Amino acid sequence: MSKALIKQIPLISNCKKVTEIKKGFSSDEKYLIHMHDCNDNLLLQMFNLEELELKKVEYSILKRMQDYQVACSKPISLGEVGSRGYMITSYIEGKDAEDEISKYSDQEQFNIGFKAGRELRKMHQLAAPDHIPSWYSRKLEKHRKYINAYLKCEIKVENDQKIMCFIDQNIHLMKQRPNLFQHDDFHLANIIVNNKKFAGVIDFNRFDWGDPFHEFLKIGIFSRGVSIPFSIGQIRGYFNNQEPDEAFWRLYSLYMAMCVFSTVVWTLNTIPDNMNKMLDKVYMYLEDHDYFNRIKPDWYK
Repeated sequence: MSKALIKQIPLISNCKKVTEIKKGFSSDEKYLIHMHDCNDNLLLQMFNLEELELKKVEYSILKRMQDYQVACSKPISLGEVGSRGYMITSYIEGKDAEDEISKYSDQEQFNIGFKAGRELRKMHQLAAPDHIPSWYSRKLEKHRKYINAYLKCEIKVENDQKIMCFIDQNIHLMKQRPNLFQHDDFHLANIIVNNKKFAGVIDFNRFDWGDPFHEFLKIGIFSRGVSIPFSIGQIRGYFNNQEPDEAFWRLYSLYMAMCVFSTVVWTLNTIPDNMNKMLDKVYMYLEDHDYFNRIKPDWYK
């Protein structure tokens, strides 16, 4: 992006330095803005104007997160420049937990997870707007589409009929679930750590509305493969250091089972070259649950 464009954004026109951040799957361009007059850096995201309405919702969500004192970026400015949209937020200093956490002790990893779980709990205070249909109706429709696409594709997962059967037996449990804010990408790659401590959560652009327990899916797919102490810590922190009950584990297992089929279809459509890598993750969590003979994964000790 040209420096001339940045000069047109009043808040940062006199910045000292601009560094591009090349990380993550988002199509947004991200820049770290070093300001002359303060020690705090800012984060600038540039995006296509057709995303502006969605970005306005994300911006308002970040504002609401401040009300709940969630450790995340503070929204500062949103607007248009040239043919692009931009959002400026505060910048959370530190490093990506996915890269750093394995250097820490088990206790430090657990503590970061515990704090992450507490922050996630705070986020889940925000209720879905009234116009959002129920979680059950939306999730059921998505699931049926994924199953139909899976049955037509050439990739097959071992014991797939058994997994589908487990889903059919438990899918009714979604009927009574609340419709709340979901970060929807809550895992180590979107958590910042600093000095071996939890510093904040980033990347709210994939937000959704629905069952808060659905967030824990990312533990089973991603976080658990990097740090089991963090994963256990996140669950314990979320439940205020209590053991989650069977209802939680049953829903967690249901969402993990549904994810088998959505992962195959999504990977085929989006990153087909990564299929073997994604199937490795699928088989890892299928074994964690012994193909859903067990609703509590065997890494949760």
